[in-house]
Amino acid sequence: MSGAGGDGTAEAVDRGTAPAAPAAGGRIIFLNGTSSSGKSSIAKALLQILDEPSFHMPVDAFHAMRSRREVSSEELPDVLRRTWMGYHRAVAGMAAAGNDIVVDHVLSEEWRLLDCLGLFRPADVVLVGVRCSLEELERREQARGDRPAGLAARQFRRVHAHGLYDVECDTSTAGALDCARQISAFLSQRPFPTAFQQLRTKLRPDLPAAG
Repeated sequence: MSGAGGDGTAEAVDRGTAPAAPAAGGRIIFLNGTSSSGKSSIAKALLQILDEPSFHMPVDAFHAMRSRREVSSEELPDVLRRTWMGYHRAVAGMAAAGNDIVVDHVLSEEWRLLDCLGLFRPADVVLVGVRCSLEELERREQARGDRPAGLAARQFRRVHAHGLYDVECDTSTAGALDCARQISAFLSQRPFPTAFQQLRTKLRPDLPAAG
């Protein structure tokens, strides 16, 4: 029998019973960097080399789902904030179901990190800083032609303001596959507490102790 998704996979769950909850959440490889820093290319490379099935969930895909009707400048901030909040909760839901996720994010506003700290299980998050020189970012931005001029420069100082990562890579000097290999090699030896655990303790003291 074909699966509900129509992909030809045999249906693994008896229709008369509910699936068991996963014993643990899925891993979230959280790529954070400015626009044009190379996050999407690294995510695609990671999906090719990771041992376990993983999903790339870029925020741009969620923005692309929105209807094309024009939004006024007064409405836009609320629309964008709701999109980001929905995106965070979609990632959290996929991970809670036991799926491994590669997140493609831009932490250029502090509330985004604070929201994620309250939603994701900190022990399951591998926080990756994707860095790139401003000169190279501006070159890429101009070559792409699909981003507002100066976007990367406006994000440059804000996106890494929290200052703490599990692992960092620099796409000014390394290609996407090399960065993906660096991240993959780190996974088996990552220390605890994770960066997300430390940030949650520091920035969200209103929440229970990070697990």
